[in-house]
Amino acid sequence: MASKAERDAIKVAKVLMVGAGGIGCELLKTLVMSGFQDIELIDMDTIEVSNLNRQFLFRKKHVGQSKAQVAREAVLKFRPDAKIVAHHANVKDPQFDIDFIKRFTVVLNGLDNVEARRHVNRLCLAAGVPLVESGTTGYVGQADVHIKGRFTCFECYPPPPPKSFPTCTITNTPSQPVHCIVWAKELPFAKLFGEAGLANDLDMRSDDQAEEPLEEDTNWHRVKENETPTAYACRVFDKVFGHNVAKTLEMDDLWKNRQRPKPLYIDEVLPETSEPPAKRPRTEGANAGDEERSVSAASNLGLRDTNQVWSLQENARVFLESVRLFLEERASEIGSLRFDKDDTLAVEFVTSASNLRDISFGIQTQSLFAAKGIAGNIVHAIATTNAIVAGMIVIEATKIVTGQMDKLKTHWCEQFLRRKMLLWSIDPNPPNPKCYVCSDTPLFLEVDTNKATLGEVLQKIVKKKLAVVSPMVLFGNSILYETGDDLDEDEQRSYAANAAKVLSQFPTPIGHNSLVSIDDSQQDFRCTLHIVHRDVFDEEKEPDMMVLRGEIPAVKAGEGTANGTEAAEDDDDDLTIIDNAVQEVDAVQETSAKAGKRKRDEEDGDHGSRKKRLPEEKETEDVDTGVIDLL
Repeated sequence: MASKAERDAIKVAKVLMVGAGGIGCELLKTLVMSGFQDIELIDMDTIEVSNLNRQFLFRKKHVGQSKAQVAREAVLKFRPDAKIVAHHANVKDPQFDIDFIKRFTVVLNGLDNVEARRHVNRLCLAAGVPLVESGTTGYVGQADVHIKGRFTCFECYPPPPPKSFPTCTITNTPSQPVHCIVWAKELPFAKLFGEAGLANDLDMRSDDQAEEPLEEDTNWHRVKENETPTAYACRVFDKVFGHNVAKTLEMDDLWKNRQRPKPLYIDEVLPETSEPPAKRPRTEGANAGDEERSVSAASNLGLRDTNQVWSLQENARVFLESVRLFLEERASEIGSLRFDKDDTLAVEFVTSASNLRDISFGIQTQSLFAAKGIAGNIVHAIATTNAIVAGMIVIEATKIVTGQMDKLKTHWCEQFLRRKMLLWSIDPNPPNPKCYVCSDTPLFLEVDTNKATLGEVLQKIVKKKLAVVSPMVLFGNSILYETGDDLDEDEQRSYAANAAKVLSQFPTPIGHNSLVSIDDSQQDFRCTLHIVHRDVFDEEKEPDMMVLRGEIPAVKAGEGTANGTEAAEDDDDDLTIIDNAVQEVDAVQETSAKAGKRKRDEEDGDHGSRKKRLPEEKETEDVDTGVIDLL
């Protein structure tokens, strides 16, 4: 039970919430129910139908509206005395700078975007404001506290690279359903319905393998003059699942130790194919835009069970029907479509295309529901996990605003019992002395200084890897690059010209052992890149053709590079397909668990000898019972 002084501290505390999604809805509700009254909320998203099963502050009538604004209005209905300010905006906007963050007692993150989380982490470090981070994936979740100089920051222990697969595996030798789903999204869907002329690596590799005339190959996806939608869909079917697979079979070395795929041709799969099914009548008075988004190939064919695994013939029919519907019902969108997990027709196309490829390569096919989850990089969210983690966040926020810093904890929610518990906590870890964000650890950039441009370094390393928002690049006494609204036209032209220059072609060349400084005033972040010249990269494993490392690279003279630096292994592949959320939780959990294990072992005595005396505990899937007992 909180004392009056603690209740007063909670009441006057200024809280910034970032994110009003699955965790954010539960967090805002729990904050006001716990006595917090002064809250500001930032979220740039709008409400989608798929949010409604777990984000309980929203209703169907709110679809398309601002999450932040609707969440505020919903909470004020049962806590009208609360002061809640909602910002429908991006937390990376310049208005949310360090001075803005300094206004708050604590910042609470409920984000699912790694770049935004890194940005908020740096703002809080610069402002000296405690940050409570969180994340959930399925039944697993965590909440941990980051305080500058006292505990780790969000970036002290970065997650492993997202799970990736080499492009050659996806294009030539798929062995898992996920390979075929990625292929369906990135090649046929993008080629048929995406931006015209926009090539990806899968597309280029597919073209490289072709032996037919260039003009015919590059235009196979275009509708021919007087070609009906059904005839076009059949021709695409034969090209993608027949001809291309047959071409792959010509590469004999690939199939020495693998099962050979079987080409599929429409006249063999569906000998009766002629005219498409009758078109569904439009609902009188229906919104035209809604009708376009709701057309469904599966529904037209009577396949309404999303958990049903379609047969070969059913997949072929869905493929043909989805192509027809895109051409006849959504023609205005063709040329600009991007895959969206909430686009029914797009998901049906990708499911049928990936299943047909699965069948060709002897891989297990997937239901529409399962394929949607994989295609959207979805680990299906669980509302109770979000609620539990929101409670953890509020517990730690309460400790911070009431001055109980010595009682702060990192909390975990588990799917399986660990030491007979589903919820457990440990003391937060101290800062990582090798963290380049909150410590002074050096950064080494391996790059071919005779080929790479400054612009490539900015895009691939400074913005993508280091998550810098408004970079200034300094070399010696010169500013090589800068961003900002206050730049005049001459400065903009000068910096644009510098971005196009190869590193070694600057008046003072940037080469091996050069030191390049990066500064971001918006984040109050700065670091120094120690340039390591390297000639040779593995294009499959190091597609960026440059590698950022936090420690001095291993050196073996004369092995593949001009400067003697060994081309180290890197697991980054060129097609990322799995979301970071699970791996972030796993990575942080592994680090915290190791520290927590040491502390628990020391408390048990004999530095872990207790572990030998305890019988090994078996995991159990009786999650619901465990959660009920704990709550």
